[in-house]
Amino acid sequence: MPTSSQIAAAYRHARRAYADFGVDTEAALRRARSVPISLHCWQADDVRGLETPREGLAGGGIMATGGHPGRARNGDEMRADLDVVLGLLPGRQRLNLHAFYAETGSKAVDRDQLRPEHFARWLSWAKSRRVGLDFNPTYFAHPLANSGFTLSSADPEVRAFWIAHAKASRRIAQHFARELGKPSVINHWVPDGAKDAPADRWSPRERLRDSYEAIFADKSVNRRLCIDAVEGKLFGLGSEDYVVGSQEFYTSYAQARGLVPCLDLGHYHPTESVADKISALMLFHPRILLHTSRPVRWDSDHVVILDDAVRALFLEIARGQAWDRVFVALDFFDASINRIGAYVIGARATRQAMLLGLLDPAARLRAAENAGRNHERMALMEQAKALPWGAVWDELCERDGVPAGADWLKEVARHEKAVLSKRRCTR
Repeated sequence: MPTSSQIAAAYRHARRAYADFGVDTEAALRRARSVPISLHCWQADDVRGLETPREGLAGGGIMATGGHPGRARNGDEMRADLDVVLGLLPGRQRLNLHAFYAETGSKAVDRDQLRPEHFARWLSWAKSRRVGLDFNPTYFAHPLANSGFTLSSADPEVRAFWIAHAKASRRIAQHFARELGKPSVINHWVPDGAKDAPADRWSPRERLRDSYEAIFADKSVNRRLCIDAVEGKLFGLGSEDYVVGSQEFYTSYAQARGLVPCLDLGHYHPTESVADKISALMLFHPRILLHTSRPVRWDSDHVVILDDAVRALFLEIARGQAWDRVFVALDFFDASINRIGAYVIGARATRQAMLLGLLDPAARLRAAENAGRNHERMALMEQAKALPWGAVWDELCERDGVPAGADWLKEVARHEKAVLSKRRCTR
């Protein structure tokens, strides 16, 4: 692995190479380090949550596969694992919590009754680590979600429960924002849909709209502190034919109500380019939330790698100079490999994609295109792929005091041997 002096020498060479293309690597480093990535807490425990286990629950389209030993069994173990992850990542991080990670002690508290004090230990941890907290209502893994419908349910009592849960979640997010001095992004995703063709596609969407109207009518929540996002989907487990909250539904609703649309890389057809949506949506939406994930056959939430999809996504953000208008979060869960390793791979790949977008010689490419020299534009795009971006990445890690290259694997192996291998899971 490279030494500090080798990293410095390689970076000097890379800086000159990029300068020849009109790219300031120092500016790229500053911006790449400053954009927060919200780490998803549910990778640590395979999306199980901290509620008292309930029997006979449907999955709600959420399933982590694999049985690698050492998953976190409680909030303390999750936070300990996240501490290891934070120590291996450059740049700024946040933490994204789901509501069913409430810690209520010996008292069972249903989701419509959740309050900020049920997340006090998460908040204390976030303060001590100086990270912001984002939040998600949990509309799945609950008896009142077994039908496959929550906010769009035909049962008014079911809808009322989930509306109350959403309102409680927004108040929790607002509390996080006030305590941490940083806005909290709260993302609404529901698993509502049908496995096979329904006779009525209209009524569930009308009910979903009306439920959201009731949720966002709560004026006790300051929307500058609690930033509401809504997330659509093409299909999922149990909603293969019909998804109530489709992308068309949510982009329209977000625009009409001043909310933030969420784009998840796994929620589209495999041949659909999420990157291409950025320049279209951001003409009309002031901000968007991005979930970096990796579909293989469907919304399978594989660990993010530096593939074409994630590179193209952040290249578009960079070319549109939209960094101050996007929120970035991770959304994957893999129980087949070391979970801390999964976190680090996915988070580092996401930040590498940011850096690559910032290192794009956009000015020269536009100049060639505007002059009609499209052969030159293409040639420069191809040549840019060979520029030594890896040396700039190593410099970023060096400046933030985290391992460059694959040196981080040593810490993951140490933690697995000392901690994870000793955990015995009972559920």
